[in-house]
Amino acid sequence: MQAFEYASPTTLAEAFALLGSSADDAQILAGGTDQISLMKDYIHTPKRVVNIKSIRELGGIAHARGGLRIGAAVTFDELMNSTLVRSEYPSIHAAAAGVTSPQIRNMGTVGGDLCQRPRCWYFRNGYGLLAMKDGKSLVPEGENKYHAIFGSGPAYFVSASSLGPALIALNADVFIHSVRGTRRVPAEKFFVIPKDDQTREIDLKPDEILTEILIPGTFAKNATYEVRQKEALDWPLATASVAVRLEAGKVHQARIVLGHVAPVPWIADDAAKSLVGQPLNAESAEKAGAAAVAGAQPLSQNGYKVQLAKVAVKRALLAAAGREA
Repeated sequence: MQAFEYASPTTLAEAFALLGSSADDAQILAGGTDQISLMKDYIHTPKRVVNIKSIRELGGIAHARGGLRIGAAVTFDELMNSTLVRSEYPSIHAAAAGVTSPQIRNMGTVGGDLCQRPRCWYFRNGYGLLAMKDGKSLVPEGENKYHAIFGSGPAYFVSASSLGPALIALNADVFIHSVRGTRRVPAEKFFVIPKDDQTREIDLKPDEILTEILIPGTFAKNATYEVRQKEALDWPLATASVAVRLEAGKVHQARIVLGHVAPVPWIADDAAKSLVGQPLNAESAEKAGAAAVAGAQPLSQNGYKVQLAKVAVKRALLAAAGREA
């Protein structure tokens, strides 16, 4: 790990003064569950690390502005233990519960999860976001069993965020602050598919801080279903987060978002549209699952993800309806 200066501001104003114009100048430390690993592997080499955990305004879970406000420094453990999250946003609770390590749940933060770097082994071994060598991507003909089945390249990594799909399904917004002011960004636009190795996979500049998330009170029924290889700490192979509004026993509005199958949380619009006007039952959930993966383009070793994503959509929808698969 490269030597660095450490700072622990107590206000946003102090934090902004410590950030620089590039990632090499300074990096933000929240829970540190990913940032420290990146620094140990020399993927991030900041001259200064700015710990934001002591900034009180970045914490808290409460009703606000017609929805639910979650501070960026809220930990996964706080999400798990929040009665508001558990009762009103079970999709968020389920996504947090999927992180089975007590250590990570106590340290990892909401903002850190959204800003988490890809777990792609090519990226982690220094080949960049696009995993390029000699002008060619290593992924299509390499070890790609955990890579994307949507997006068609040039990025083949999968978004590592556990909370991203659920927040997008719920039409959440993220708030980003800097000395220039505040930006309110829809969660679905916060994630970006990079076109080169100089582009980040999130819409966050080096001198900005993600401060909070606001979830509107739009959907009464929501759920997340994750497929993992093992119950112990493990990254999901495929996930689905859904949010549904019913009227007279039929779907009036729906959102379906897949996770860990694309460089960004993947919005399945056709699958959501297939539900409108239909009762939410096993038959409609099965059809929505099939529609969600209709455009998948699996690589040589990850075709299994198509079936997993399809099943995840069906089971998430049935969970939202209060039914078992």
